[in-house]
Amino acid sequence: MLDLEPFWPRRRPRVVNAPLAPTAELTSIPKRRNFTAKYKLRILDETDQVADTGGVSAILRREGLYSSALTDWRRARAAGTLGALQPMRRGPQKAPANPLQAELAKANREVTALRRRLDQAEAIIAIQKKVAGLLDEMEQTQERSGKS
Repeated sequence: MLDLEPFWPRRRPRVVNAPLAPTAELTSIPKRRNFTAKYKLRILDETDQVADTGGVSAILRREGLYSSALTDWRRARAAGTLGALQPMRRGPQKAPANPLQAELAKANREVTALRRRLDQAEAIIAIQKKVAGLLDEMEQTQERSGKS
């Protein structure tokens, strides 16, 4: 086997110190940027004022934007869709509210109240039956004691 040691000297890896403070370009947690409609319109107006493409590129570099974003914003402005200039909400969308949901909740509250009243009425009827039974017993005992 060939000895390659003289041809491939081992180098020590160079350690590079990390910056003391994070720079504006690098963030510890990546975050999606959202642009307001006012900001988008301001950038569109600035790029419309510039005559050459170098000026547009300078604006895009200064703002940290891509040309595709500028193209999308121009299309949205041309279409007149102001809502398209607003940032879109990400993630799962909420289900539309059922118009009968409030009515159903009201009916459930009424059912609960009526069941409570029914339970009270049944308890009162049970007590009345017991009282009537006791009164009958008292009457029967008085009749027995009066006969003898």
